[in-house]
Amino acid sequence: MKKRYESLDVLRGLTVAFMCIVNNPGTWAHIFPPLKHAGWDGCTPTDLVYPFFIFCMGCAMAFSFSKYEKTTAKAYLKVLKRGALIFLVGFALNLYPFFPTSLHDETWSFGQNYLYWLQHKRIFGVLQRIGMAYAIAGCLALWLKKPKKILAAIATLCVTYTGILLIFGREPGAFSLEGNVSMRIDTWLVGGNHCYHGYNGTDFDPEGVLGSMTAACSCLLGYLIGSMIHASQKNMSATNCSPDRVVNRTFVYGCLSLILGVILSIWVPINKPLWSVSYVFYAGGWAMLALAFLAYLLDVKGYEKPFVPFKAMGMNALMAFVFSGVIAKSYGFFGFAPGHYFGANEYTSLLWAFIFVTIIFTLLWILYKKKIVIKL
Repeated sequence: MKKRYESLDVLRGLTVAFMCIVNNPGTWAHIFPPLKHAGWDGCTPTDLVYPFFIFCMGCAMAFSFSKYEKTTAKAYLKVLKRGALIFLVGFALNLYPFFPTSLHDETWSFGQNYLYWLQHKRIFGVLQRIGMAYAIAGCLALWLKKPKKILAAIATLCVTYTGILLIFGREPGAFSLEGNVSMRIDTWLVGGNHCYHGYNGTDFDPEGVLGSMTAACSCLLGYLIGSMIHASQKNMSATNCSPDRVVNRTFVYGCLSLILGVILSIWVPINKPLWSVSYVFYAGGWAMLALAFLAYLLDVKGYEKPFVPFKAMGMNALMAFVFSGVIAKSYGFFGFAPGHYFGANEYTSLLWAFIFVTIIFTLLWILYKKKIVIKL
């Protein structure tokens, strides 16, 4: 197995563990307050899980792309193929268990109910957004290569995305749930029946096509940090490439990104559902600070053993997501409903979330001990 950057694996593992906790409470009627998402504008710790994962993906991309001395059509094709496979895995999770578990109309035949079920399945999702962001960011990174050019690409994507929202937005505002153009684009592309309906019953999909532009920017921020770390590992003898120097630079970049996000929020609200430009830099800043902190503990101070469980989760992050989705959707097959046993209040709901993440960790620990890393 090739050498990995352990701080990145640990950050990704912590992110995956937190994802399992926030996505699997005992009941959605009683969620432990700190684990709630912001209603629309704003950002809670829970709202940082998703961009952290995409940031980590960008960092890992920098390490994997280092093998391409010359960019070829084959390299672009590989990036697009991987992005498409991630998208398809996400869509397959949406379809699982691949048949309707309840009938829409008992007077209809199975075929009619099945067709109705297919006509109302969501197309987009978390992995689908990750796949689209990976494809966009990966192609740009292969093409541009230089950090300054990638920064210019991030700025261009952010300005273009915000311009589209402002130009085509409607009342009550370009950044509002009802007025944003992202919802209209997705309903035009796939139809309202195939979109998410968790925002007051509207057809707004928080993982739609347009927001993938700025999600790709989150990935590219990770790519820039990953490129800096990879370059330092290749030249460890240089003073400016020592682990503590890399930690300091990552910390400074994180502070600058965080400050930029806060400044931009004066005009563009920090908004996860829209993946606004202020959210890109605000969440990206926190991701850099988290990586700097972990790199300080692991690379500078050498505290590796306490973080091994999270390393195990981070090395198989994709499988963690798949296991989490499949298990959560399989409760009904065994007549088990977490809310019946862990739905009394916020604390019992949180207890089930911890039990759930322990189950996922156990499965990933088995893979880790067998040195199995599953990736697309």
